[in-house]
Amino acid sequence: MPSSHTYDANSKKIFWGCFIALVTTSMAFITRAILIGSGVWPEQFGLDKVQASELFGAGIWPFAISIILFSLVIDRIGYRAAMLFSFVCYALYGVFAYMAYAAVSDPALSGEALAAAQGKAWNLLYFGSIILGLGNGTVEAFINPVVATLFPKEKTKWLNILHAGWPGGLVLGGVITIALGSSVADNWLVLVAILVAPAIIYLVMLFKAQFPVNERVAAGASYRQMLAEFGIAGAFIASALIVSQLGQVFGWSGGLRWTLVAILTIGYGAYARSFGRPVMIILVLLMMPLATTEIGTDSWISGLMEEPMGEAGWNPAWVLVYTSAIMMILRFNVGPIVKVLTPLGLLAACCVVAIIGLYLLSFAHGLAFIFFAATLYGIGKTFFWPTMLGVVSEQFPTGGALTLNAIAGIGMLAVGIIGGPLIGKLQETTVAEAIEADHPALYEQVVSKRDYVLGDYSVVDATKVETLPEADQAKIQLAREEKTQSALAKVVVFPVIMLVGYLGLILYYKSQGGYRAQAMGMH
Repeated sequence: MPSSHTYDANSKKIFWGCFIALVTTSMAFITRAILIGSGVWPEQFGLDKVQASELFGAGIWPFAISIILFSLVIDRIGYRAAMLFSFVCYALYGVFAYMAYAAVSDPALSGEALAAAQGKAWNLLYFGSIILGLGNGTVEAFINPVVATLFPKEKTKWLNILHAGWPGGLVLGGVITIALGSSVADNWLVLVAILVAPAIIYLVMLFKAQFPVNERVAAGASYRQMLAEFGIAGAFIASALIVSQLGQVFGWSGGLRWTLVAILTIGYGAYARSFGRPVMIILVLLMMPLATTEIGTDSWISGLMEEPMGEAGWNPAWVLVYTSAIMMILRFNVGPIVKVLTPLGLLAACCVVAIIGLYLLSFAHGLAFIFFAATLYGIGKTFFWPTMLGVVSEQFPTGGALTLNAIAGIGMLAVGIIGGPLIGKLQETTVAEAIEADHPALYEQVVSKRDYVLGDYSVVDATKVETLPEADQAKIQLAREEKTQSALAKVVVFPVIMLVGYLGLILYYKSQGGYRAQAMGMH
C-alpha cells in the first residue's frame, strides 16, 4: 500500500466497499446489455435496434445527471448520503423490472392486447432504467473522489484498481447469465435478482464507515475555485448534453432547449468567472469517443458477434466476458505499466491496440481468430476510463469531485444520447445498404425511415419482412447475418479521434517539461 496514506481497517473497508459498489453497477450494465443485445427484450417488447439502444441509453444518460449534480453538492451532503441514495435506486429498479415482466407474462396475450401490454412494459422498463442510471451515477459520484483522496500520490494506479471492479462485475454477471442459458429468455427476472447480493454487501460495508474529507476541502480550496477548473466551457458542454437528453424525454422544443442551456451556462459562468482550463476541456471532448468505444461497443458486442460465435458453437456473451477478464487482470497490475508509459502514453498505446482489435472483430470468423481479435480489443479498452479519471485528478486536484466526476458523467451522457444509438444506427444502415445494393426490389418493400437524435436512418422493418415469401425472408436474414458484424469497422473512427488527441497532449506536456501530477495550488 502507498505510504501516502495509512491503510487502516476503516480505509480498507471503504476501498473494498467502493469496489463492490462498482461491481454492482457493472452487473446491472451487463445484464441489461445481454437482455437487449441478445434480443430477449427486443423480441418480448417489439423493438428495433435503435429503439433497443434508446432503452439501453435510458440506463446510461441519467448516470450523467446524478454524477454531475451530486458532484456539486457531495462535499456538503456527505459520501454516506450518496451511497444510501444509490442503494434505494437499485431497489426501485428491481420493483419496476418485476412489474414490466408481469405486464407481458400472460401467454394468452395477442394482437392489440399484446401491443398494449408491451407499451406498458416499455414504460416501466424505461423509467426503471432511468432510476437505475441515477443509482449507477451516484455510485461513481462518491467512489472516485473517495479513492483519489485515500491515495493522493498514486491516483491513476488506485483508480485503475478501483475500476477493476467494473470488468469484475461484467465477468461475474456474464458467467451467471451464460450458465443460466436459455432459461434467461423465459424468466429474465433472475438477472435482476442477482444485483441484490453485491448491493447489500456494499451497503453493510459502507453504512458506518468513516469517509475521508476530500483533498480539495482539506486543502482549503474554495467552492468557486472548484467550479473555475471546469469553467463555462465545461458547463456549456454538460448543459447542452443534459438538456438535449431531457428534451427528448419530455418533448421540449429546440428553442426551449437552447434557452435552458444558455441560462445554465451563463449562471455557472457568472459564479465561476472562468472559461475553464483548456486541457480540461480537451479531456472532456475526448471522453465522448472514449465512452462510445468502451461502453457503447460493450453494449452491442454480444449481438454483433452472435453470428460468428454461433457458427463456432459458443454463446456470443463469452466475447464480452473474455475481454472483461483481461481488463480486470490488467487493471489490478497497472502500477508498473503506467510508470513506464505515463498516463497519456498509456492512453495513446491503448488507442492503437483498440483500433486494430475492433477492425479485426468486424470480420473475424472461427473461434481462434475471434478470440485473438477480442484479446486486442480487450487490452486496448482496459485502461481508457480509469486512466482518464487519473489524468483529470492528477492535473486538476483543485477541481475536487466536480472535474473528476463531471468528465465521467459527460462520457456516459454522450454514449447514452449519441454513441449507443449511433452504433445501433450503423448496424441498421449497414444492413439496409447491403440489401439496397444486392436486392433493390426488396429494399423498397422492407426498408423504412425513422429518426433519432442525430437525424434520419434506414431500418429493415421486421413487420414488413414477415409479409415476404420465405425465399425473400431468407435473403434479408442472410444480409443481417453477414453485415451486422461489419458495423464494428465503422466504430474504429472513435479511437482514431482519441489517438490524435492524446498524441497532441503528449506533445504539449513535453513542451512543458514533461507530464507530472499537480499538487494543490500549482496552477
